[in-house]
Amino acid sequence: MALLQPGVLLLDLAAPTHVFGHCGPPHYAFSIAALRAGPVTTSTGFDVVAPRGIEALEDADTIVVPGTVHHDPNPVYVAPLRAAAARGVRIMSVCTGAFALAAAGLLDGRRATTHWDACADLAARHPEITVEPGVLYVDEGDVLTSAGVAAGIDLCLHVVRRDHGAELAASIARRTVVAPHRDGGQAQFVRRPIDGGGPGEDAARALAAGLEPTRAWALGRLREPLDVATLARHANVSPRTFARRFREETGTTPAQWLLDQRTLAAQELLESTDLPVEEVAARSGFGSAASLRQHLARRARTTPTAYRRAFRTTGTEVVA
Repeated sequence: MALLQPGVLLLDLAAPTHVFGHCGPPHYAFSIAALRAGPVTTSTGFDVVAPRGIEALEDADTIVVPGTVHHDPNPVYVAPLRAAAARGVRIMSVCTGAFALAAAGLLDGRRATTHWDACADLAARHPEITVEPGVLYVDEGDVLTSAGVAAGIDLCLHVVRRDHGAELAASIARRTVVAPHRDGGQAQFVRRPIDGGGPGEDAARALAAGLEPTRAWALGRLREPLDVATLARHANVSPRTFARRFREETGTTPAQWLLDQRTLAAQELLESTDLPVEEVAARSGFGSAASLRQHLARRARTTPTAYRRAFRTTGTEVVA
């Protein structure tokens, strides 16, 4: 269920509506609510109509709070969000919707993100939150936040992947014509000064083309030993330059990116093959079943065997 505030950003609302409402059935049942049933103003000037009021939150298993054109949530939303969280409802925000979660105290002592242009404001208003300005989304288990606008799609696909596996998430991504897992974070979109050229202009131009070719090269070699020096050689830059540029483009480190990609590869193999766990670990680059178990437990809070058992079958649980 999406909880709308006045001035709701339409794309922030469109992401969960499309993923859960249009593409999600029968796995998800999706609806929208507001403070009270009726028209809600949007960022574009026209209204959307919420069929139910705030009381609808009592029936929700997952609540998504889209962002708004301002950073000042109505205090009347605080108590219902706190009550929902206390019942064990999963709470998500898209973009500046994080300010509503923060006002309700749901992000205290947690990591969170929002639109890169609002991260400093969120951190200043709520110093008890560890604000992550460079990522596309943050998953804290029962509370999840996404970066700006289109990053809401990334978060929703992540939730589908967490709930029902990589195959369904990939299917919805194909239907939406987006990547099932987008590399990098929102750090790549932050405004930066443009180099005016000079003696190193050719090298700067080469770097401006990005490190995507090296990331694509690495994806085809996940089972091989890969480190910053190896990746830097492929990109034809120094390891120090590679590490700095990689973080600028993706919002994460090469090591963390490789770990994420290997975990995704292992999840897909567990879903789509009957390979022994040792072989899944080898093909995805973890080397050993013990290493795979450790990282899968950290990322997905499960074991390879339990993950395979859950996602080799299809369910119809309604969770949103």
